[in-house]
Amino acid sequence: MRSAGSPGTRGPRPASSVDRPRLLAWEVLRAVDERGSYANLLLPSLLAGSGLSARDRGFVTELAYGSLRAQGTLDGVLDTATSRPVHTIDPPVRDALRLGAYQLLRTRVPAHAAVASTVELVRTTSGERPVRFANAVLRRVAARVAETGGDLATMLSAPRFDVDPVGHLAVVTTHPRWIVEVVAEALAGDLTATRAALEADDVRPAVHLVARPGRVDRDRLLAEAAQAGLTARVGPYSPYAVRLDGGDPAGLPAVAAGAAAVQDEGSQLVTLALARAATVGRDLGLTVDLCAGPGGKAALLAALLGGSAPSDGPGLPDRPGPPDRPALIAVEPRATRAAMVARSLGDAARAWTVRADGRAVPLRPDGADRVLVDVPCTGLGALRRRPEARWRRTSADVAALVPLQRALLVAALDLVRPGGVVAYATCSPHPAETVEVVRGVAGQRADTSILDARLTLPEVDRLGDGPFVQLWPHLHGTDAMFVALLRRVDS
Repeated sequence: MRSAGSPGTRGPRPASSVDRPRLLAWEVLRAVDERGSYANLLLPSLLAGSGLSARDRGFVTELAYGSLRAQGTLDGVLDTATSRPVHTIDPPVRDALRLGAYQLLRTRVPAHAAVASTVELVRTTSGERPVRFANAVLRRVAARVAETGGDLATMLSAPRFDVDPVGHLAVVTTHPRWIVEVVAEALAGDLTATRAALEADDVRPAVHLVARPGRVDRDRLLAEAAQAGLTARVGPYSPYAVRLDGGDPAGLPAVAAGAAAVQDEGSQLVTLALARAATVGRDLGLTVDLCAGPGGKAALLAALLGGSAPSDGPGLPDRPGPPDRPALIAVEPRATRAAMVARSLGDAARAWTVRADGRAVPLRPDGADRVLVDVPCTGLGALRRRPEARWRRTSADVAALVPLQRALLVAALDLVRPGGVVAYATCSPHPAETVEVVRGVAGQRADTSILDARLTLPEVDRLGDGPFVQLWPHLHGTDAMFVALLRRVDS
C-alpha cells in the first residue's frame, strides 16, 4: 500500500489542465530539489519561452523565489498540519505543498484559491492518489493561518526574543540559525541591524547595470532604458551604475553590444576600490584578476585601464606594458567560466584571459601593480538573488573554503610588486571568510600592510569604523560584498 503523498497508479494529467504560472514555479522547485539547479539561472530561461504576460511572469517569480527562500519555514508549517514528517512526503507532492503554503502565508491569493489551485497542481503532476492528502494538509494550514493571522512566531512556537533572540529571528526571518549567528557577529551583535539585514534577504533586488567607461556613458544607458519603457535611476554610489525597478535589460542596445552589462553595484564598488587605490613607486603596467569568472569585474577593470580597442596580438605579453598602456590578465581555472570571462572582455585593449589556478598562476612574482582576488565563498551576501542558497549551504562549507581563500590571498600578495595593492573580496559577510582571513594572512607577513579601504569609496556612507568595507543590502541596496585593501611593502 502506498503512503500518503505518493503518486498513484492513474498517473499525472496533461500539464494543460493546471494553472501555467504555478506549474512553472513548481518546475523550478523540482529542478532545484532534484538536480541542484540554480533558480536565478533557470527561471529567466523558462520565463523567456513561456509566452506569459508580465503580470504572470511576476507571479511565477514571486512563487518560485519566495518558496525557495522560505523553504525551512514552509516545511515547519506543513509539519504542523500533517501527521507524518514533511521529508518523507513524495518530493513532487512536497514541492507543490510548499507552493500552496507560501501562497497562504505570503501572498494575497484567497485561501480557497490557493488550496484549490495547489490541489489541481498535485493532481496534474502526481496523479489522483495524493489529492485527498494534499487537500487535507492545505486546509489545515489555511485554518492555522486564519487563527494566528499568519504570525510565524505563534504558528511555529518560536522562542521568545528576550529568551533566545537568535532562535526567534531564525524563525520569523526564515533563515537557518547558523546564518543568523553569522550576520549578528558581522554586525557586532546589533540585533536590530541583524533583523534588518535578514529581512532584506527577502526583498526582491533591483537589477543593477554597469555602463562600462569608454564604451557607453550612464546618461545614454538611462536614455535607452527609458526608450524601452524601463524605469531606471542612477546608482547612488558607483559613477557607472544604473538601477532598474523591473523589466528585462537584455534588449537594451548597450547591453546587447557588451558596452553595458548586468552587474551588482557592490561588485562595481569592489573594482573601483582597487582601481582607485594608490600604489607606491613606479608602476609596471600590469593588473591581474586572480579569480576572474564570470568576468564582470575583469571587464570593468579593463575599461577603467584603457577603454576598448583591438588587442596587440595573440597570446600574453612578454612583459607588462608601460604605465601609459597598462595590461590586464584575467585568471580563471574552469574552461566554461574562462570562456565567459573572454566574452565579457570582448575587444578590451591589452586584456588577456588565462586558464590557470590562481594559487599557481604562470606569471612572474612581484610583477603586478594591482591584483584583485575575489575568492570563492559561501555567497551569503547574495541570498536575495540565490534563494535556494540559504538552505543549501551549511556552516561546514566555511571550514572547507577558508584554506582556499587564504592560499589565494597569499598568491595575490606574492604576485604584486612592493608598493602594489591587492584587493581581497568576497560576496559574504561571514567574519571567517572576510576579516579573519585578511588579518590572519597579513599577520604572518612582514611585507604586508592593511589599508583603509573606505578612503577609496568616499561616496559610500555607513561603512563603519574600517579599515575594511562591508556593504549590506539593507544599508546600500547592494549584495553584501566585502573588500579589504593590502599593500606590499619592503620587508
